[in-house]
Amino acid sequence: MELQFRATVIYWRGPAPFFYARIPADIGAEIGKVKKAASYGWGVIPVEATINGITFTTSLFPKDDTYLLPLKQVVRNKLGVTADDQVDVEMTIGGGYVPLQFRD
Repeated sequence: MELQFRATVIYWRGPAPFFYARIPADIGAEIGKVKKAASYGWGVIPVEATINGITFTTSLFPKDDTYLLPLKQVVRNKLGVTADDQVDVEMTIGGGYVPLQFRD
């Protein structure tokens, strides 16, 4: 499943502080249709995402009827983004766990 959307970067203090791109609700609903087939457990879904030409792999986390796309520090540094920034995301839902990777 390939998706394109615009998302706002949010800061979440949670148990460990982190930045995420909050996936719009309509896109989250589309992802929800394939979550059982795509998840490798706990509702977490592996993806490959591209933002501003930077492609990386990570896993979506379910949150408040949608999903959060984690933006680790190394990703944010490459992108130069922080909380409240808007990012255009191209994303492919994967079928198995993939650790964080970058592609050139």
